[in-house]
Amino acid sequence: MARKIVVTSGKGGVGKTTVAVHLAARLAQKGQRVVLCDADFGLNNVDVTAGVEELVTYDVVDVIEGRCRAKQALIRHPKYPNLYVLTSSHSAPERYVSPQAVKVVLDTLSPQFDFIFIDCPAGIDEGFHRAVAAAEEAIVVTSPSVSALRDANRALTLLKSYRLQTLSLVVNMVRGDLLVSGECLTPIQIADLLKLPLLGILPEDYRLSENELSSLHPSFRMMANNLLTGKQKLYDVERKYSGLFGNVRRALKRSL
Repeated sequence: MARKIVVTSGKGGVGKTTVAVHLAARLAQKGQRVVLCDADFGLNNVDVTAGVEELVTYDVVDVIEGRCRAKQALIRHPKYPNLYVLTSSHSAPERYVSPQAVKVVLDTLSPQFDFIFIDCPAGIDEGFHRAVAAAEEAIVVTSPSVSALRDANRALTLLKSYRLQTLSLVVNMVRGDLLVSGECLTPIQIADLLKLPLLGILPEDYRLSENELSSLHPSFRMMANNLLTGKQKLYDVERKYSGLFGNVRRALKRSL
């Protein structure tokens, strides 16, 4: 049976969808059979981020309303054959979709896969609950900003009411230069504040186009290994800003 993991944030713009797509791709690259389900019925851009938007034929609403079987709605990624994308409501974005209906679809797929990632919409309204109700685990994505941490904490409060098996944290957009100079909270401090184990860290200077999956950052390899093994090996965002050459990089970054 697949591990069903919702990726959420409580706030838009912190890289939640990027984390979901790239972590799913890294696990697929390691031989795991992975479904990536877009539970954002408003923006529904997982297929764009994964680069498969031109391959969409059916979506989850088609499955729920009986126009196709769940496996027929899956899009197999051309670069990562073990990665399958299940898009949200391209066919009927205005229709109400119940949490139970999405859960039934994912439960149907579960025996044939190792992981099912559920990309949660931003916010903590109806869409949040629809995504979380189908999951057994959760990954909270945040950045070091005060507003992102506040929203992550609100999302976490609701997640705890679902009695999920595990909760973990990914801190995105971390500036190594500010960490070295002591000007911002460290990911460890953020994890302590939220009382969550750290699954991964992504640096702020990691840039990726929305539909580019050709290059996976090393942090995603570490995250994938942590998910598989239960370990906590984290990407060192401070390394390039330490020492003599690190001082030069920090000075250059501040001048930009």
